[in-house]
Amino acid sequence: MRIPIERQPIRVYPDAKRVIARFFFNGEQRAKEIIERVMKLSEDEVFAIISPLLQEFSKRHRNITKILYRHCNRVRSFIESVGFDPEELTSYRKLLMGSYFTHEYSIESAAFFNPSIIEDPDQSELEAGQKRLIISFRAVGEGHISSIAFRRAIINRDSKIEVLPVGNYVDEAEIIRNTTTFEKKLFFEKIVTARIDPKIVKELKGQLDEKFDYDTLQRTVLDLQHKDINDSKKTEYEKILWLSDSYSSISFSLDTDISDRVIFPMSELERKGIEDARFVKFTDNGGPATYYATYTAFDGALIMPKLLQTADFHSFKIRPLHGKGASNKNLALFPRKVNGYYTMLSRIDGCNNYIMYSNNINLWETPIKLQEPLHSWELVQIGNCGSPIETDHGWLVITHGVGPMRKYCLGASLFKLDDPSVEIGRLKEPLLVPNQDEREGYVPNVVYSCGGIINNGKLILPYGLSDYSSSFAVIELNALLDKVISDPRV
Repeated sequence: MRIPIERQPIRVYPDAKRVIARFFFNGEQRAKEIIERVMKLSEDEVFAIISPLLQEFSKRHRNITKILYRHCNRVRSFIESVGFDPEELTSYRKLLMGSYFTHEYSIESAAFFNPSIIEDPDQSELEAGQKRLIISFRAVGEGHISSIAFRRAIINRDSKIEVLPVGNYVDEAEIIRNTTTFEKKLFFEKIVTARIDPKIVKELKGQLDEKFDYDTLQRTVLDLQHKDINDSKKTEYEKILWLSDSYSSISFSLDTDISDRVIFPMSELERKGIEDARFVKFTDNGGPATYYATYTAFDGALIMPKLLQTADFHSFKIRPLHGKGASNKNLALFPRKVNGYYTMLSRIDGCNNYIMYSNNINLWETPIKLQEPLHSWELVQIGNCGSPIETDHGWLVITHGVGPMRKYCLGASLFKLDDPSVEIGRLKEPLLVPNQDEREGYVPNVVYSCGGIINNGKLILPYGLSDYSSSFAVIELNALLDKVISDPRV
């Protein structure tokens, strides 16, 4: 008999009105042609075009003039190459120039799913029994490009969830100048996984110290690129710089609501999307909380697991994860160290669950197989649905299983607190299966989650519906634990 589950009467749908203004570039030759055409316009013609444009789009973006200036500056070298001095352009001409290199992108027009839920760092001014939540989502827009979007919610003492209205604008983060010091060994391990020409890698490796900064790396790569007259290798050099861009910091304006913030792909190694962020509130020996999220960067061919770190959801650090265990998807960090080690779940082979321990949160070696498919509804693969949740009886891990007809169901397992490599029990039947109202969507017959929380003795589990929209389930924790314990692994 399955455990009773209360499905909340709430759906979070994609909203095509949620747009950002992105840089639009159609190639060097086209860019030069556009610039020359704009430069032929008189100042009166420039003003007549840009003035109504600003009025129209200022209602859709927080600071459209700042965006247009920034995009004009990105084609500065092309302006110079066709014989004009960017410094001599009037403000209105710069804005107009920027507008021709700008397009709106609807970040969640296609889907809004695979949520992860955590407590908001700000729990002020709430009524008794309420808790403020932050929910992350995988937002999908044109071209199936994924980004990380947020909503704020309130849960009351009866476990009823209210997702709060969104803000009026959506903002991308400002990318802060890369000041990372790279460790040679780790950096070149990641280069190997990126499948870059070994000859180029060997030559670059010989010219770098054991530690180097971004500027040194960039200068060295550009020098090698200029010496190599083989145009076919140009992309190989660029891949190295793309990889270095995977180390970055981003920041949102303090006057934005959490629902206004979107973490959009920032480098070529993310150009096809950043997927399925699993957020967790991490504490160490009673110190201040740090919020981490593991997610998957995808460039159309290469999968790169990455780690997002923040204390306030305004500023974030982003780093790739290294080591044999940092491959494929489904990495999920434990909310604290276990026996003095950072601990992580992974699925390095695409089929089985693994566990890893490390002294370094960015370096993961020696994955140990933890679970393999056991029941009929998970025979294709098993994976985690977010970070383990600590309970008095053990580490509760919500899993996903893929069965016949590629149906995704959710399950649950329990592991020993002091030794999470030991499985105490696993549900024989799914915890949650897609019902008739949930099975239609971008990918039919799928329920999936990236992380839940415990509140007032209940498991609050957000979940995606067939890779299109999202909802919430509430489960009595003790009933779930009793059932998992009574269903031993074998």
